[in-house]
Amino acid sequence: MQRLLVVVEGQTEESFINSVLAPELWAHGVTATGVVIGVPGHKGGRVSYARYSKDVLTILKQDSNVFCSSLVDFYGLGGGFPGHSPSQHAPNLEKVRSMEAALSADIINRLPNARADVRFIPYIQLHEYEGLLFSDPPALATAVNQPALAGKFQAVRDDFATPEDINDSPQTAPSKRIEAICRYSKIIDGTHAAKAIGIERMRAACPHFHEWVTRLEKLSTQKSNN
Repeated sequence: MQRLLVVVEGQTEESFINSVLAPELWAHGVTATGVVIGVPGHKGGRVSYARYSKDVLTILKQDSNVFCSSLVDFYGLGGGFPGHSPSQHAPNLEKVRSMEAALSADIINRLPNARADVRFIPYIQLHEYEGLLFSDPPALATAVNQPALAGKFQAVRDDFATPEDINDSPQTAPSKRIEAICRYSKIIDGTHAAKAIGIERMRAACPHFHEWVTRLEKLSTQKSNN
């Protein structure tokens, strides 16, 4: 089995990795574990690049046999991240791909002998983890014990080409839209809804997420320390 540590920004994403994504990757020979950014007593919250890169570098240095990825939201991303698109009008996917390429280049430059080009797979979620939950609005409504609200969730989904395009202002980010419709607990409801929806439906609706999971599935065929 190939070991994978996924740096995440909070407990919601940690629960998603450990409870939803990990069982899927296990079938492909990959054991995945979520690692919340930060130190004891100061975990979660706004993610700065200093905190993010410190944890990634530590993981890559400590064990040459482990792969490292990340799951952080584009919405509300903290300061210092390289690769922000100079154009605010660039397509969403172009923005995060540019940032992911810049993250990879920076980590490779800082750890030239750690095979970070192979072992580090950066991923930025468009625009927020909760966007994935709009992959199946009826399942989301049922998961929050409000099946009658499926139409309202579907109306949000229908306004965008993909769930990943649901935008990122403090009023219109995916989690804010859910909270405007019903009571929502990020950790409990977020994980429950993700389990109900399933990875395959998320992949079918969210192209960038699908690309990431596809890369992670292939890790078992790669050697981390050649």
